[in-house]
Amino acid sequence: MAKQRGAPRTIKTMSNAAQTLASPTRTWAAPRRPWSLRMTWEDLLFAHWPIAPELLRGQLPAGLELDVLNGQAWLGVVPFRMSGVRPRWMPPVPGLSTFPELNLRTYVTAGSKQGVWFFTLDASCRVAVRIARRAFHLPYCDARIQVTRAADGWIEYQSRRTDRLYQPAEFSVRYRSLGPSDAIAKDPLASWLTARYCLYAADARGGLWRGEINHAPWPLESAEAAFETNTLATAAGIELPAAEPVLHFSRRLDVVAWTLDRVQ
Repeated sequence: MAKQRGAPRTIKTMSNAAQTLASPTRTWAAPRRPWSLRMTWEDLLFAHWPIAPELLRGQLPAGLELDVLNGQAWLGVVPFRMSGVRPRWMPPVPGLSTFPELNLRTYVTAGSKQGVWFFTLDASCRVAVRIARRAFHLPYCDARIQVTRAADGWIEYQSRRTDRLYQPAEFSVRYRSLGPSDAIAKDPLASWLTARYCLYAADARGGLWRGEINHAPWPLESAEAAFETNTLATAAGIELPAAEPVLHFSRRLDVVAWTLDRVQ
């Protein structure tokens, strides 16, 4: 009886993965080889600041061009919860598959593929940090992160970087969704900031890599946030603009990812 109860769950999982692949909004074809990693992103806050392009271009490796919209670059801070992280055909691993994450990012292109460049990614799972550094050449940092959610929908997110390989950084914010908005669905900036189907990373020898991802269109909602502390940009050598950030919220998104491809 136990095996019979387990079978539908397995079928449902694979069906969900196939559906994720079948509903992209990407502008180029997904890799033809099987995806290698599956995950779910939950309770995301997208906070984006407009920033002068010249403040970011010098931070990028050779082979990447800063992506701008109407001459404007953007710097993003994204706190969220990672869950259900697992390799293909394997179940989630307790203690390794669910953890909060916080990233500082901007937007770039290599060839015709628009993607994300991460300055830092803070996470509270030490094993996941080391796997991501080695397998994806990403600047993951050890951090102590506490996330609490109140009954009224407010999410309190506090992070303190503890990694000695990186500059210290602290981040504290309260945020919540204000609900779906027709204006967001029609906003070209919201789509430009979030509809990104690859990331770029550089290895220790200067090699440039691309990691493809795929997911359904972002279910974006309006958001409000109160920032108490934010030294992520300063720690990365970037001066955070004084302008108010553009805010979006997303409750959940299922994602699949592929192994890296060498760009140059």
